[in-house]
Amino acid sequence: MKEQKQQSRDFEQQSIPAEHRRGFWSMFVIMMGFTFFSASMFTGAAMGTGLTLQKFIIALLVGNLFLGVYTGLLAYAASRTQLSIHLLSHYAFGSKGSYIPSAVLAITQIGWFGVGIAMFALPTVAAVKPLLADGSWFAEGDRLLWTIVIISGAVMTSTAYWGIKALRIISIVAVPAIAVLGFYSAWQALFVDKGGNGMELLTSYIPDAGKEITMITAISMAIGSFISGGTCTPDFARYSKSTKIGVSTTVMAFFIGNSIMIAFGAIGAMVWNIPDISEVLIAQGLLLAGVIVLGLNIWTTNDNALYTSGLGLANITKLPKRYVVLFNGALGTLAAIWLNNNFVGWLNILNTFIPPVGAILIVDYLLCNSGEYKPLEKMKFKAVNWAAVIAWALGTIVALIGADKIPGVHVDFLSNSLPAVNGMVVAIIVYLLLRKPLNKEA
Repeated sequence: MKEQKQQSRDFEQQSIPAEHRRGFWSMFVIMMGFTFFSASMFTGAAMGTGLTLQKFIIALLVGNLFLGVYTGLLAYAASRTQLSIHLLSHYAFGSKGSYIPSAVLAITQIGWFGVGIAMFALPTVAAVKPLLADGSWFAEGDRLLWTIVIISGAVMTSTAYWGIKALRIISIVAVPAIAVLGFYSAWQALFVDKGGNGMELLTSYIPDAGKEITMITAISMAIGSFISGGTCTPDFARYSKSTKIGVSTTVMAFFIGNSIMIAFGAIGAMVWNIPDISEVLIAQGLLLAGVIVLGLNIWTTNDNALYTSGLGLANITKLPKRYVVLFNGALGTLAAIWLNNNFVGWLNILNTFIPPVGAILIVDYLLCNSGEYKPLEKMKFKAVNWAAVIAWALGTIVALIGADKIPGVHVDFLSNSLPAVNGMVVAIIVYLLLRKPLNKEA
């Protein structure tokens, strides 16, 4: 009985029982811990140094409004059905067809887990190495780097192993910490740095010649900063006690929370005219505090990434999530430095594979099934719903073309618009045209 209880504690193959659902504040902390991600600060720095303040604000609000609506709709479906993204995929893609979104999401989230470890380990080495005695064992080669990578990977994996409760505990500590650091860095940039002229520098900021970015690019950056993670929203929103709680906490996290993180990164970068938030923190004398707080911050998002990747591979392998998490964590840890050096571009390509998945799930639930699915245990799914698979594939191809990710293929009107949105629109249209009501009869 004890073993059976432990095996089902993450509810990989079922809806969340009523006694395990959570209220507003618990869900708010979890979702804010998810979206308070250091990479968003780096995105903000890159956006800020390529735009004027007015254009930055517009791009920030438009991009995160889109994210808020998109994730809010996914949270609506999840909080009504209490199902993860991987189980929701059974309804639209079929039982075996659901392996496609599960695999894409799992691979992407393992990749970001490894990149997150590297994002923590590399500045930690920069902060610690000068303190080491000459000739010490850690000072030689990459020993210090790999020691930090392995320890941080093991710690982050262990908390993801314990599931949603551990995610909440880490978030309770990390969310206030990153908020304090971000506000302090922004305040210092505006009122202390540069002789106290930061506000004037910010409001009059003009990008250096040749470093400007277009509004379309900036909005794409804001959306792309978290659309892959946002598609995994149902894995957490399913724990909500009510639809109102699930939707409200998700929208606040992705619209307000992610906007704040991007703004934190942009303010210092625009004042200092440095497109790298870690270099801004060094210039402000905040490297040590930054390493500690950003480490906590990365920990929360990495745990969420590992958690949802575990659910994804559990859907494919039917193994308990806790075992899959250990494998995923070890893989991401061992590949962390390689991922950071070689995989970010590939991860950005994978990000174009993900938005069509969420779009198909939203339209299948809200439009094709009027916001009501039969309980999972009463369904007899087709193995593969080809309408969804074809719609996803065509949506992904259009997104890749728009992002100029297919060599030799360029379409002007797609390249001058939003690749993620293009892919979602095409996926929705194709799915509605190909779908037949009998595809998923119970």
